[in-house]
Amino acid sequence: MKTSRIKKIGLAAALLLGAAVLYLLAWPVPIRPVAWDAPPEPGYAGPHTVNTRLAKLQMIDLKGEVGPEHIVFGKDGKLYTTVASGNILRMDADGSQQQVFANTGGRVLGFDFDASGNLIAADAMKGLLSIAPDGKITLLTDQAGGAPILYANSVVVAKSGKIYFSDASGRFAPRDWGGTFEASVLDILEQASTGRVLEYDPATKATRVVARGLSFANGVALSADERTLFVGETGQYRIWKVAVAAQNLDLATLPKAGNAEAGVLFDNLPGYPDNLMRGLDGRIWVGLVKPRNPKVDQLAQKPWLRSLTLRLPRALWPIPKAYGHVFAFNEAGQVVTDLQDPSGAYPEVTSLTETRDRLYVQSLHAHGLGLLAR
Repeated sequence: MKTSRIKKIGLAAALLLGAAVLYLLAWPVPIRPVAWDAPPEPGYAGPHTVNTRLAKLQMIDLKGEVGPEHIVFGKDGKLYTTVASGNILRMDADGSQQQVFANTGGRVLGFDFDASGNLIAADAMKGLLSIAPDGKITLLTDQAGGAPILYANSVVVAKSGKIYFSDASGRFAPRDWGGTFEASVLDILEQASTGRVLEYDPATKATRVVARGLSFANGVALSADERTLFVGETGQYRIWKVAVAAQNLDLATLPKAGNAEAGVLFDNLPGYPDNLMRGLDGRIWVGLVKPRNPKVDQLAQKPWLRSLTLRLPRALWPIPKAYGHVFAFNEAGQVVTDLQDPSGAYPEVTSLTETRDRLYVQSLHAHGLGLLAR
């Protein structure tokens, strides 16, 4: 009797083990991973030597709102920020007098203001929007190059009125995959490099592809002469320089040295670059939203193992640890300021907005707006 019971337990255990193995081998996942060459992790050295200059941030309470992804001062002198609820908040520079300026029903990430005071928003769920000073929302574009804009991310308005923005992924729309963070994880694990940089011309209402072939296209900023775009490529730890005049340029096929139209300005960063924001005195700020994770780099040439990762519980995914990091560079590609908080107390720093008396620090998931007095 005892032997029979042991056999039954053994059979049940074997069946469970077989089911688990079959699940890990065959359960469908949404990604089609591509092998790529991850450069050796540089660590925190040179201009990015570990420091604590971002620690002990003051906080502006957002009254229950989460994820102040981006911050811009409007022509009315008010501070505007976007949050996970879909709200765009407006407040005084010190965080007082908070009010909801608009709600798009989606998730605005990057935004800028045009010459008429309209808020030009990259809504990850809806596309490129224009929000008038009275709050009226107009869709500008949700298509480019014969394909839908799935993940509008960052935006900058040129003096000419033309609007440059990123479409982070041509594969994973946040509205279909549980949100912006979840969709970004899928895109970066896949490494299919379907991100694009787009131009919208309000005069003609035409949208064209400036460049494509980016592994999660993210932050965009214009050079001082507005002939060059700086573009963050989150999934491969780098920042590009791309000519504004480029036409459907495939960055995935370019050597690192680039050509006359584009080249890598920063390669092999110690973290994942997010938003790019022009600051004062020629500085351009970029947030490293997460540090590198050696496990992720080790899987670069192992697409099948990346598929297996998605079959594991989310707690076992190789999500990098929290680490606060933002730095500023000039157009020559020199790091001029580096601020870090190894404790990661302020999570997922996306970038920094600079004024003469304050530094406003932005985040994907924080419950407040970070602030450093100068």
